[in-house]
Amino acid sequence: MLRIENLTLKYEEKLAIRQLSLSIKAGEKLAIIGTSGAGKSTLLAHLYQCLKNDAAYSSQKQGLVEGLSTYHNVFMGSLSRHHWSYNLFNLVSPFKLPLSEVTLLCQELELDFPVSKRLSELSGGQRQRVALARALYQQKDIFIGDEPFSALDPLMSRRLLDMVFERHNTVIMVLHDKSLALEHFDRIIGLKQGQLHLDARQDELNSQLVDDFYSDVPPPAVSPILTGSDV
Repeated sequence: MLRIENLTLKYEEKLAIRQLSLSIKAGEKLAIIGTSGAGKSTLLAHLYQCLKNDAAYSSQKQGLVEGLSTYHNVFMGSLSRHHWSYNLFNLVSPFKLPLSEVTLLCQELELDFPVSKRLSELSGGQRQRVALARALYQQKDIFIGDEPFSALDPLMSRRLLDMVFERHNTVIMVLHDKSLALEHFDRIIGLKQGQLHLDARQDELNSQLVDDFYSDVPPPAVSPILTGSDV
C-alpha cells in the first residue's frame, strides 16, 4: 500500500523525522507509540498526505468549526461526496437523509444530545467524539488517527476503537495507551527522536517489549518490514 524510504521531515524548523524507512500493507492495524516530541504526529500527517485520497484523518487539532452545530461539523466529512449546491442548501436547512445518518452516528458514539447543539457548548470529550464522527462520516477505506481517544475513559476508548475497525480496512493510529495498542493492533512501531526504534508484529509483541522501549533499554535491531506485495 505504501512504502517510504529514508524520510526526513522538519516541524517548525526542527528535525522531527530522521531517515526513516517504513512499509505499510493494506489491511494492517498499525499503532504508533513514543514519548512527546518523538515525531509521531509529524509522521502521521505525512502518511495522511500520501494516502489522503483514500483516508480519513482525525487529528489532535480536530479542525472543528466553533460557530456551527454538531450536525454541520460531522456533515463536513461528506462534502467531497456532494455537489457544492447540495452542501450549500444543506447548510441552510439540513436534508432528511444526512440528518438521520449523522444523528445515528452520533448516538453510536454516545453523544446523547441534539445534533443541533453548537460545538462551543461541548466538553473536551464530546468535541473529540464529534471529530471522530466527522472522520467516520467520510466513509474512507483507511482511518488515520492522532490519539483520537485521549480525552475518553478506557472502556469508551475500546468501544469506539471497535467501531473504527469495523468501518475501515486499514487503521494507522498514534496512541498513548500502550494496553490499547497491545490488545487491539496487529503491529506496533515506536519512535524516538524521529527514528524507528521498535517495529513488531502481534506474534512478537508483549508488555515487556513495550516497557523496554519506553525505558530506553536497547531493543533488538529492527529493519523495516517490506514485502513484495507493497506498491
